[in-house]
Amino acid sequence: MALVLTFLGKGGTGRSTLAIAAAKQFAAQGQRVLLAGQDPTPAFAMLLGTSLSADPQEIAPNLQVVQLQMTALLEKNWEELKQQEAQYLRTPFFKAVYGQELGVLPGMDSALAMNAIREYDASGLYDVIVFDSNGDQTTIRTLGLPETMGWYIRRFRQVFADSDLGKTLSPFIQPIAAAVLNVNWSGGDLFSQPAGQQMTNMLEQGKAAVADPNRVLAYLVTTGDAGAIASAKYLWGSAQQMGVTVGGVLLNETGVIEAVRSEFHPLPVNHIPSKVGDDWQPLMNALPDFRQANQAPRPITINAAERKVSLFLPGFDKKQVKLTQYGPEVTIEAGDQRRNILLPSELSGRQVTGAKFQDGYLIISF
Repeated sequence: MALVLTFLGKGGTGRSTLAIAAAKQFAAQGQRVLLAGQDPTPAFAMLLGTSLSADPQEIAPNLQVVQLQMTALLEKNWEELKQQEAQYLRTPFFKAVYGQELGVLPGMDSALAMNAIREYDASGLYDVIVFDSNGDQTTIRTLGLPETMGWYIRRFRQVFADSDLGKTLSPFIQPIAAAVLNVNWSGGDLFSQPAGQQMTNMLEQGKAAVADPNRVLAYLVTTGDAGAIASAKYLWGSAQQMGVTVGGVLLNETGVIEAVRSEFHPLPVNHIPSKVGDDWQPLMNALPDFRQANQAPRPITINAAERKVSLFLPGFDKKQVKLTQYGPEVTIEAGDQRRNILLPSELSGRQVTGAKFQDGYLIISF
């Protein structure tokens, strides 16, 4: 299993440059590294000083680079979907549509990129995957996709099962599904069957990886510009809300490090010198030890004995954080994101008895 490292921040702050420096640093340490770029323009290749393709290519010892091309990924995933369809459906209907004719719809980029990173990780060929993403809210939602999709499946599955419509249709769905699917129906619902169970397992593995800073990690990149700092703080809180650990801040400007430290306390702040020519070594030397990021504040802690859940939501104030409990889980809204917290069995079904927002922490009592 690889460490997936990405960088968040406003455009123009040097995220891609630092992603390349980090990839080079890991490779120099003997780690097997894949640098995956989401930018389809020539800019990424120009920074690297080499041509790129949709397949990983080695550009230095221990260092491979791939430029994620969404049309190629869509075509590949479509063919895999057709194979799955043929395996589980008696009469496949996607076989008449070809991946070479599909266009990329808005929103597909995130899912395709996330699945590509997952597959590269599962290959076992890499110790570190440096993901040079868009570095914005979309990246955070991409990393949080297993959590979000897991909730949709969990919630709507239960809503349908408990509804009068679900209870009425259930006796008819089972024999019809058994006739359509190439599986033996043994009770339960579609998600207990092989295809559904495979998806559920994949989402659970993704959620576990995102929650582990040794597996998925983000760093903030900023300059001394007020807008860049504000954007980085907002992305910090948004990443924490989705369960992504932010390990520290990389500052691309001199003379403002103390001011930036006060803005991002308790995160460590590393000053990064400007790159001169083709010399990457000063940047590599200035990078932090990314493996120490597990010392950063965790996004969420659950204390079942004290019946408390604490979420670290830096960058937000009390007015921007909203707590609701409409369904069986607790919903947290901060900024432009929502997260549903699946409570452990000791707290599941209990009503919230109190909540306070203090020093960037939302502390919920049950």
